[in-house]
Amino acid sequence: MSLHEVPNIAPRCGDCPIRHRAVCARCETDELAQLDAIKYYRSFEPGQTVVWAGDRMDFVASVVTGVATLTQTLEDGRTQMVGLLLPSDFVGRPGRPNAPYNVTATTDLLMCCFRKKPFEDLMGRTPHIAQRLLEMTLDELDAAREWMLLLGRKTAREKIASLLAIVARRDASLNLRTPSGRMAFDLALTREAMADYLGLTLETVSRQMSALRRDGVIELEGKRHVIVPDYDLLLDEAGDDADGGYLP
Repeated sequence: MSLHEVPNIAPRCGDCPIRHRAVCARCETDELAQLDAIKYYRSFEPGQTVVWAGDRMDFVASVVTGVATLTQTLEDGRTQMVGLLLPSDFVGRPGRPNAPYNVTATTDLLMCCFRKKPFEDLMGRTPHIAQRLLEMTLDELDAAREWMLLLGRKTAREKIASLLAIVARRDASLNLRTPSGRMAFDLALTREAMADYLGLTLETVSRQMSALRRDGVIELEGKRHVIVPDYDLLLDEAGDDADGGYLP
């Protein structure tokens, strides 16, 4: 057992907060039992590396709680954040031995891990898992295309609003709610992480968050709790509308 395996805090599959969105969402009882036989839990502290790019990955995993970042480092040492891993997101790729990106915990992170070879074998005889993983991969592709638009064409204010809308929508989905009206969620990212992810300076992120608050688009309680009085207004600020665009 590795240093970070934490079997004693594992939620039962029926009580899992990401059960309806995770790779196991379509699984029947017997299929869940097969997954249960090859799974274990790992926890990470903020700033701790889950895996380095190029390292061999002997597991795949779903994020249960917390947030992690995907980064890629160039030869000269420059680092670019290329993605966020939010609860229910899948880490690792069946059939690929090595990690393509650095994965780093941004907050306290709990991951439900599956040993890769048994998971790959299970995929071959369990269509529900393969189907759900395909759906998640296509969603990830759509999100990547949307993010290209965000980084390439949107203003700083629109970038901030888009990120908040993405987190708000994911929080609603995890809690089986429709994203609409007044919403509230905890923003796990620091201002520094938001700046890195959005390609902005820390000062710009702080300035735009203050402007959105001043204009009534968001309310802030403490450092992390965000209240959105009107979700449609937030989408307008993001350059999207209530039924257009893709926010995963």
